[in-house]
Amino acid sequence: MKQISSLFFLILIGSAAFSQTETIAKDSIDQSTGEKIKVGLMSPIEIRAVRASKNYPFTQSLILKRNIEKNNLGQDIPFLLNQVPGTVVNSDAGNGVGYTGLRIRGTDASRINFTLNGIAYNDAESQGVFLVNLPDFLSSTNSIQVQRGVGTSSNGSGAFGATVNLLTNEVQDKAYATLSNSIGSYNTSKNTFKAGSGLINGRYTFDVRLSSLKSDGYVDRASSNLQSFYVSAASITANTSLRLNVFSGKEKTYQSWYGITEEQLITDRKFNSAGTDKPGDPYDNETDNYTQTHYQLFYNNKFNIKWSFNGALFATAGKGYYEQYKADQKYSSYGLKNPMVNGIAITKTDLIRQLWLDNLYYGTNFSFQMKDENREIILGGGNSQYDGNHFGKIIWAQAGIFKDHRWYDLDAQKSEQHIFGKWMEKLGPFHLFGDLQLRNVNYAIEGFRNNPTLSIDKHWLFLNPKAGLRYTSGEYSSFISYALANKEPNRDDFEAGTTDIPKHETLHDVEAGIERTGSKLKIAATVYHMRYNNQLVLTGKINDVGAYTRTNIPLSYRTGLEIEATLSISDRLHINNNLALSSNKVKNHREFYDDYDAGDQKVDFFSTSNIAFSPAVVDNATISYTLFKDFETRLISKYVSRQYLDNTSRKDRSLAPYFTQDLMVNYSLHPKRMKSIELIFQLNNIWNKWYAPNGYTYTYKYGGEVVRNNFYYPMAERNLMIGLNLNF
Repeated sequence: MKQISSLFFLILIGSAAFSQTETIAKDSIDQSTGEKIKVGLMSPIEIRAVRASKNYPFTQSLILKRNIEKNNLGQDIPFLLNQVPGTVVNSDAGNGVGYTGLRIRGTDASRINFTLNGIAYNDAESQGVFLVNLPDFLSSTNSIQVQRGVGTSSNGSGAFGATVNLLTNEVQDKAYATLSNSIGSYNTSKNTFKAGSGLINGRYTFDVRLSSLKSDGYVDRASSNLQSFYVSAASITANTSLRLNVFSGKEKTYQSWYGITEEQLITDRKFNSAGTDKPGDPYDNETDNYTQTHYQLFYNNKFNIKWSFNGALFATAGKGYYEQYKADQKYSSYGLKNPMVNGIAITKTDLIRQLWLDNLYYGTNFSFQMKDENREIILGGGNSQYDGNHFGKIIWAQAGIFKDHRWYDLDAQKSEQHIFGKWMEKLGPFHLFGDLQLRNVNYAIEGFRNNPTLSIDKHWLFLNPKAGLRYTSGEYSSFISYALANKEPNRDDFEAGTTDIPKHETLHDVEAGIERTGSKLKIAATVYHMRYNNQLVLTGKINDVGAYTRTNIPLSYRTGLEIEATLSISDRLHINNNLALSSNKVKNHREFYDDYDAGDQKVDFFSTSNIAFSPAVVDNATISYTLFKDFETRLISKYVSRQYLDNTSRKDRSLAPYFTQDLMVNYSLHPKRMKSIELIFQLNNIWNKWYAPNGYTYTYKYGGEVVRNNFYYPMAERNLMIGLNLNF
């Protein structure tokens, strides 16, 4: 009853995280980037090919630099996006540092298209988004656009739930330097130094950032030690620009991937099973270690008042491993014969192993753009290549294995070519939009760790059309759109074996919305229906090598309503809101579970059930009050309804609903010889709620009984962060 009351309270006062509206005249900002347009200089255009402008018929949220800075105390990018409609975030360590994740409209990050300055970021093989490899990237980010649904065509993997575009290429007129430090609970700290030259001779600019992030994590031993740098140099004139970005992140995180049991959720929430294979104390180096470096070169040219060109070359190099102590391992599992000791064969040993990935992703993107008062045309495309080497090393064993023995060494290659065209025509109060993308994907896998003889060589050719109409009259605007998206399976899906090759997924997305923008009240509503064919989901079915992999299901859908509102009660008091209501269903679903008594698998049939991790209600609210000039307080609330851990809709396999509130205080001083001193106070989970936004489950039959095991990733109890930014 208390949760229902809280929900109605949120609906009444509004929900959403923070105002995303800048008080800048409309003709002085780029509508797709949110940046101020510098008079006499070419504004960055590399992001426009993949971002939606305000007249596109898609739902979108734009988070600008001042709001990023107000919320950046070291938590990962998903936690900044926590207040985007329909978004749920999670953290393995429990406090938003280290490995984190997000879902938008119930869709996980492997189906969300991420780009950095228009360059694809999703991992080519898993299609996942590992933002731990971009520590403190928010300190170099100038704006973030989130398009919900399929959205407009973008570089990289297909978008099945959202696209997230981050832009760093802002031009600073004057030299600057910033020193940012924050400390908080669980020995969390962030130290950042940023500096820039401003415009030199009205043309050249140089920016640099160094960052260090450390945290013990809320979960036991879930520590993070993260470093990163960002360097950007550019030459910019009225008609051309050339920019080079080099940025890198290095992470070392103690593994906390396994979650905790239902009993531990109540009795020992911080328990971490990682490293406990080692007798006695847990192994102290059960860690994930990875370094990822990005190189981006952009050339922009403005041919005339209408036409412009953007070209980009990019390369992303990654190398790292995760280390594990494994007990009672069979020599045969590592391709070795059993050693003989005193004439007796030894079949098992304790060992320490490292699972390595050494990869390179590189390519080029381009776009031609034409824009005048009544028409906008974008012709773009790209070509990319991924080369990945997967190998495993044993660095120690009790007996019978030489140091650095490699028991597998497998390569994978993936290439992609895509082109797209976008056309928007203004016809009086209407904007007519069309978008067509052709995407060619080739993927070759030379075996898997647990199935080294299984080779995959697959090819897909996808045609993805999109169309829509937006009507604008005064304070009112409305739109309707249709988008088709196709998406290839990821690496793990192919380990299903030769008898059950996964099919590609298809999504039909229909959306309509209306909004009113007034001086005191801004309100918008969006309805959508997303219908999937052959969506890949975990069903409990075991593949040829005994692993649980995703299986195509014929039909599933998401239907929802999203309401956003911003109310300015006075110059000091503002209420921002968003409420996401949805119905997420699987039709004719078969769920498998192991029957150890019979030595096979059993199956349950569900004519209609809920899609896993897709809450029916996500509600966010922020009340912001300016006590006096440069002193702002915000009360941030979030409600997430029940999430199911699988597609059976069983309450005993679910995550309980939760309601949390955070308090943020921002205060700025403006002393002489400094731009500002900013103080940030953030109290998370004010009411000390115990909740878990993520988990997994598996079921089996043994001894005549069906046993259900749930595992959870708990979030931190009440915790505090304090930040100090010195801006020169």
